Amino acid sequence: MYRDRAYPRNAPSASVLRTVGTRERRSHLSAPRVPTVGIDIGGTKVMAGVVDADGHILEKVRAETPEKSKSPKVVEDTIAELVLDLSDRHDVHAVGIGAAGWVDADRSRVLFAPHLAWRDEPLKDALTARLAVPVMVDNDANTAAWGEWRFGAGRGEDHLVMITLGTGIGGAILEDGRVKRGKYGVAGEFGHMQVVPGGHRCPCGNRGCWEQYSSGNALVREARELAAAESPVAYGITARTGGQVGDITGPLITELARSGDAMCVELLQDIGQWLGIGIANLAAALDPGCFVIGGGVSAADELLIDPAREAFRRHLTGRGYRPEARIAKAQLGPEAGMVGAADLARLVARRFRRANRRRLERYERYERAADNLRRAVGQ
Repeated sequence: MYRDRAYPRNAPSASVLRTVGTRERRSHLSAPRVPTVGIDIGGTKVMAGVVDADGHILEKVRAETPEKSKSPKVVEDTIAELVLDLSDRHDVHAVGIGAAGWVDADRSRVLFAPHLAWRDEPLKDALTARLAVPVMVDNDANTAAWGEWRFGAGRGEDHLVMITLGTGIGGAILEDGRVKRGKYGVAGEFGHMQVVPGGHRCPCGNRGCWEQYSSGNALVREARELAAAESPVAYGITARTGGQVGDITGPLITELARSGDAMCVELLQDIGQWLGIGIANLAAALDPGCFVIGGGVSAADELLIDPAREAFRRHLTGRGYRPEARIAKAQLGPEAGMVGAADLARLVARRFRRANRRRLERYERYERAADNLRRAVGQ
């Protein structure tokens, strides 16, 4: 069980984190079995949770991303307040951050975040100085994939690809227990593979990107276009929104599809078919054993996943003569990134402890040598 509560702005918080404890047991990844904090940063909210070594959320708090200013300092203040608040009730040993943006290969700087004013931002160093515990920064899709591999739908897989369907499409690659981040740290941007030459314009500047055909934005765009054109197939959703096209959202489309609305069912099938085509392309390039589908759009469950599986089998290179990867829905829901970030931070805590132990051992050796020298001089 965990306590889920909103974090009040301007509430008093602790000034320092508790020190790292002395007990240390190892998981199968040789990481200390100590509680760590995972942070999931979005354009509208910052969510933080204390996670144990088995992936259980002990407590979760959240705060809105400041509306008037999303400057690095303001967001860092919000993160620090949440972590310090959790440290009042938990022995925090490390902090992992999943950020929606490009993170460098050293997992220390946010190179670019589309929804926040982060441009080559040294987030790791800034927060480490404030929190006095090890801090790990990674892309949010990477942390979600790690969480699903450790505790969710990807358990037992040695080659896994995660696809997150939200406003756009994010992704991550895991091989043999390691996240593949690429030379510059920005691997997994699957949403910007071009699948339709000259197709819909994408905010990235190109045309025909995959996320323009299989994402939350694509789903809502198609529904709104039909409603705005007063198509008879859009009668159900138009009636539900009172003719307000701007009120059509992805969750509403999913809800109506579940109740049998033909247009909404068809739209999810279209999104699913494009999803399957993209997965087939990724299978040709990466050949994983499992694709895990997460993000908000995945809440449509089999209304989305079944068409994706069908299209995947139809477009898979060498179909009929090769093993087919498993396609599974993510199990951890919106907490996947937070849980994965906390677990990755546990590995950082191990390195931090080892470095401190080596530093202490060096100090003790120097002290012994100095004592021996003093004794020799005294004789």
